[in-house]
Amino acid sequence: MRAESFNDLNDEELISEITENGKSFLFEILYNRYYSKVLDKSYSLVKNGDLAADLTRDILSKVYEKLNGFKGNSSFSSWLYSITYNHCIDYLREKKKLHYPDWNMQNELPEIIDEVEEDNILLNYDRLLKLLDLIHTEEKALLVMKYQDELSLKEIGEALRISESAAKMRIKRAKARLLYLYKTLYGSYA
Repeated sequence: MRAESFNDLNDEELISEITENGKSFLFEILYNRYYSKVLDKSYSLVKNGDLAADLTRDILSKVYEKLNGFKGNSSFSSWLYSITYNHCIDYLREKKKLHYPDWNMQNELPEIIDEVEEDNILLNYDRLLKLLDLIHTEEKALLVMKYQDELSLKEIGEALRISESAAKMRIKRAKARLLYLYKTLYGSYA
């Protein structure tokens, strides 16, 4: 039987076929479905194409090994994103000695911008993209998870292995840092 004949199955059905029925060849479908998404996420965190490709292969191998541990409490894509995020951050922490709590203390913000003000702020997209590369990788990932991937605080907390309230506070801090840098570098929010 060929993997292509199972292409119409959703992720959870494929996982069930792989884990419960021993059809490991079906992992090829999940691999092909998610390779480019994992590669994009990895690249957004490490900013190196070759390294991102290596990390992506490592991540997908790890996913295959852990597939029996997928419980379906969240979607497969959220579970995969969590593994992707953690693998890349762990790599960066080890390679670049990036430990967020230490970095955050060394880069303390002089002021926290009130959330009420944030609702009325319009930012230049190109400038915002440049600033995302200036903040800590974990803060960037938090903002991407929340505003691009539209993950809930619960999903973000699970991905980061922190509580929902910690995720909420870190997102607030990341937004404040981004807005502070924006205003510092560009003089206004326009």
